[in-house]
Amino acid sequence: MAGSDEVGAAQTEVASKHGSLHVSEKTDELNVTADGTIVDHGLHRALKRRHLQMIALGGVIGASIWYGTGFAIGYSGPIGALVSFIVIGVDVFFVMQSLGELSTLYPSSGAFTELAGRFIDPAVSVALGWNYWYLWASNIAAEYNLVSVVLTYWTDKVPAYGWILICWAFYQCISFLGVIVYGELEYWLALWKIICVCVGFLLAILCNTGAIGGDYVGFRYWREPGPVVHGINGFGQSFVLAAVYYCGTELVAITAGESRNPNKDIPKAIRQTAFRVVFIYWGMVFFAGISAASNDPLLLNPTSNAGMSPFAIALTNAGWAHGPDLINAFIFTATFSAINSSIYIASRTLYSLAFLGRAPKFLLWTPFRGVPVWAAVVSNLVGLLALINAAAGAGKVFQYIIALSGAATFIAWACIGITHLRFRRAWHLQGNTAEDLPFRALWYPYGAYFVTFLNLFLLLIQGYETFITPWKPVDFVFSYVVIVLFLILLLGWKLWHRTKLVNLAEVDLSYGRRTYLGGQDETEEEASMFTRTFRSVGNRFRT
Repeated sequence: MAGSDEVGAAQTEVASKHGSLHVSEKTDELNVTADGTIVDHGLHRALKRRHLQMIALGGVIGASIWYGTGFAIGYSGPIGALVSFIVIGVDVFFVMQSLGELSTLYPSSGAFTELAGRFIDPAVSVALGWNYWYLWASNIAAEYNLVSVVLTYWTDKVPAYGWILICWAFYQCISFLGVIVYGELEYWLALWKIICVCVGFLLAILCNTGAIGGDYVGFRYWREPGPVVHGINGFGQSFVLAAVYYCGTELVAITAGESRNPNKDIPKAIRQTAFRVVFIYWGMVFFAGISAASNDPLLLNPTSNAGMSPFAIALTNAGWAHGPDLINAFIFTATFSAINSSIYIASRTLYSLAFLGRAPKFLLWTPFRGVPVWAAVVSNLVGLLALINAAAGAGKVFQYIIALSGAATFIAWACIGITHLRFRRAWHLQGNTAEDLPFRALWYPYGAYFVTFLNLFLLLIQGYETFITPWKPVDFVFSYVVIVLFLILLLGWKLWHRTKLVNLAEVDLSYGRRTYLGGQDETEEEASMFTRTFRSVGNRFRT
């Protein structure tokens, strides 16, 4: 089965006065609702530019990062954690460059999981699609686990599993409201999360300098217990943790499948990545490292059922008894966006798999508002894995889910690099030039090679700790089982369907392109309204 056969070879161009739509007579269907919304393969293209830009800035800043930064400095110390996040930050910058070039030209809900089948091998797309789905399904479980940690800190009247079940039902209902509701929720919730992060930075500075509490801390925790702890083992764990938190930056590519104007909006959202990487993630790790010691027993760790954020610890040490309540409020409100986004990404990835015949067809059901209902339900059901924290402890569950998500993230990013390299090869073989692309990746091909090889290397070393005496078989399984699953899916599909490496000289480069989708973004709407008003006033004046 060739990649081009899978997506269809027949194309037709539908012209419009503004531009063109490239569609396929077989499967590339576009419809318009009564209110003018573009329906693309059952999904509604209703997300606006401001939605995408805010999602790129803070849409998937996981609520667990407030605790996860404590895990990071506990693994490798304040400097070790910061170095790990800087390295992975550079990695994700080039991932987004590759993804920006691909998703601007081919915006779809399947994004790179779909494109891997077009430019590498359909079997890679199957394995990568399922890999990306259970990455985000496990993230749903991680966020539910965090909710139980936060609420258990406030009260033990309700058991942890009770909070998880309540949240599960609530977010399942939210997921049925449609993409425009999702976009609006994410816009305001992401804005709120960025405000919370800024307040967290300010509180860390005030506590550190003694403005709150009167005790000047400075870089005390960098000297004792030390800037780096646990050696290479600690770095390996911090790299995995950093990958998990950066994962989701590629959400912009998934939302491209429901964007009103992807050709313009995706590049603008991609350029927000640098701000997000430097300001939010590096800032969170830096301030966490000066707020609490890496060996502080109050930090969430694998043996605890509850714990505190480094920022909450700083406020406690400064004498503000209710400081942790404020930080927990930040965390709790952030879960609204984090869980909402995780269900969105997982359901759209599963929908794309079903559309391409790689998952059961019942997952394609979109009865209202373009919502893939069964895909959302199945994805959210995996979130109930968080219920095992009743037996294993919240800290241990968090560690296991991080291991699964981290390995899956490294696989996804490596495949993005390979897909980008293969796409560019096909692009040139068929007589096109880089200047023809609506978005060009910075420093190609070096960035794409860097992404590919770095993530393959990190994938292999991320479970280094499990080999250290005494051997930890359960931890080993959680660190490397994702690789085994990926290979089983890839080889199984390849052997069963006899797929072949895609012929880049013949691959269809027209299918799925969305040069123009109609409608106007907010800026254009305002400009158009201003123009009409100006002309009306001018006509009256002349009259």
